[in-house]
Amino acid sequence: MATEVRQYDDPVIRPANHFAGARDHAAPQDRLKAIREAAQRIRAEMLDGEAVPYYASFDLVRVPYPRRYALKDACTVPTPYVHILNRMFVVQFQSEAGLKTMLVSPSDYRRNAETPFFRSMSEGMGALRTFLEPYMAPELGTVDTWLAQIGIRPDRVDYITFDHLHTQDLRRWLGVEDGPAFFPNAKLLVMRQEWESAKALLPPQRQWYCPDGIAGIDARKVILLDEDVFLGDGVALIQTPGHTEGNHSIVVRTPEGLFVTSENGVGADSYAPSRSHIPGLQKYVKTTGIDVVLNSNTLERGLDQYISMIQEREIAGPSPRNGDFYNVVTSSELTSYWMFPGIRPTFAFGPVSFGTPQGIAS
Repeated sequence: MATEVRQYDDPVIRPANHFAGARDHAAPQDRLKAIREAAQRIRAEMLDGEAVPYYASFDLVRVPYPRRYALKDACTVPTPYVHILNRMFVVQFQSEAGLKTMLVSPSDYRRNAETPFFRSMSEGMGALRTFLEPYMAPELGTVDTWLAQIGIRPDRVDYITFDHLHTQDLRRWLGVEDGPAFFPNAKLLVMRQEWESAKALLPPQRQWYCPDGIAGIDARKVILLDEDVFLGDGVALIQTPGHTEGNHSIVVRTPEGLFVTSENGVGADSYAPSRSHIPGLQKYVKTTGIDVVLNSNTLERGLDQYISMIQEREIAGPSPRNGDFYNVVTSSELTSYWMFPGIRPTFAFGPVSFGTPQGIAS
């Protein structure tokens, strides 16, 4: 039975209609053109506003990820895996209801390890599992330890959101059946399509969703979104389907312009492969004309994902840190790692931090 949740019963959330109808054109080129034009409008509007008071990323865990998924058909290095860095973002923004705190991609990665794909990979190590796992998937910090370090209590978190729900187990964060929740006052912001998909998966999707990861969560703690929205001042959640049907991107106004976060791509090279030094990517662009490299483990909606990646980079604009690349700070970023030689990102953001957390515990 579908979960019934009232939408926007919250003064912080308001619809954003910049992309309304842009994907309705029959011709794919017309869709892309409309998306590009709308991206420039929302970009200009958000850049005209103030930066959020606090925005920072926190490294959680590095995980092996098949190269054929991370870089699709573009990379010519024969290594079977690359390393991606999973991270959380803490965003504080002003609103009519005062200062709000939102966590982006607060992954409970120890529970997330039950995701079938990663469970199978772990079991495939056999007797070497205990020895190899600390090297294959080194832990760098947890959601709770990072929040304690910066002084934000769990009850001060107002929202959590994920660009999509692959691998996520949300039960500890939101609680189930009147049980305790680590974030007692937080609500999940999620696109309705992503929520409904996660409850009724087909076999091609099932390998990437944590079993029962959203089972039993109180519907009152979930805000389902059917459209792009603004959150207070300086934050937007924009529908960017492709990697999953209900994928969305998090857009934040920072002192370095607009930062855009999702996992449609796995790093800066994916959004500007013509400027990448990773072997094969420039040739891929010249040979195919494809100028973004899709994160392709599921390819639920490939053409939409291609358009969405261009949408994300158009909103983000060039990075002040390296003008050859875009201000797209992916939720899982491609990194170099000694266990998987031969692939090194041309440009990576690494840790990002602006401002000082407000309303922290004394």
